[in-house]
Amino acid sequence: MGEQLLTFKEMCARFDVTPRTLRYYEYIELLAPQKEGRSRFYGPREVARMTLILRGRRFGFSLEEIRQWLLIYGKTGEKSQLQAWLSMADRQLAELLRQRADLDMTIDDLRALRNTAADELSKFDEG
Repeated sequence: MGEQLLTFKEMCARFDVTPRTLRYYEYIELLAPQKEGRSRFYGPREVARMTLILRGRRFGFSLEEIRQWLLIYGKTGEKSQLQAWLSMADRQLAELLRQRADLDMTIDDLRALRNTAADELSKFDEG
């Protein structure tokens, strides 16, 4: 075994995840660590998969979407994976842009309300 393996505890620390999260990712087949007795060891493949999982979560993808994407790669190769990824990315980008528009509108509304309150408060100082 010439590859660098991480223990369960090291994997949690490296990715700043809880043991429960790491066990869950294994349970839903996102990760498949090597097992020796009750110990789990994570090689470069699992480290790369964990990086993709966390990046996908940051982008707002569901674990099921990430699982399906990783399965596509394992079964049909790079072209299908990239096509699936583009479809997922386009859909998520549209959703994030919608959320940003909603957030921008909420910020504008709150700013206007705050300014109205500040104007009202300044009337107390004048009187």
